[in-house]
Amino acid sequence: MKRYCLALDLVDDPAMMAEYEAHHQAIWPDIAASITGSGILQMEIYRLGNRLFMIMDTQDDFSFELKAQMDAANPTVQEWEGLMWKYQQALPMAQPGEKWVLMKKIFDLQESK
Repeated sequence: MKRYCLALDLVDDPAMMAEYEAHHQAIWPDIAASITGSGILQMEIYRLGNRLFMIMDTQDDFSFELKAQMDAANPTVQEWEGLMWKYQQALPMAQPGEKWVLMKKIFDLQESK
């Protein structure tokens, strides 16, 4: 199993952040199937202010590139992503068109022992 952590910002508007959270309390079944079908075993999203933090636990052979290809070929995922962009804004260090930015792991208690 591999773990990835990613960050993204939301538009800093309380009503829009509440809507975004509501969408994630009842994600579309096809979106959940798309997530698990790509090799993601567990996904959690946390929010502090307008900053989001995602933790993904994946199968060892998970590939961001393959996930992107699968998403591009799935009209429902494209519809969901289009809807989510309404609420999201790229981090200042993100590349053009990049949403979630992979974070660098800098500490692991288990590895420090």
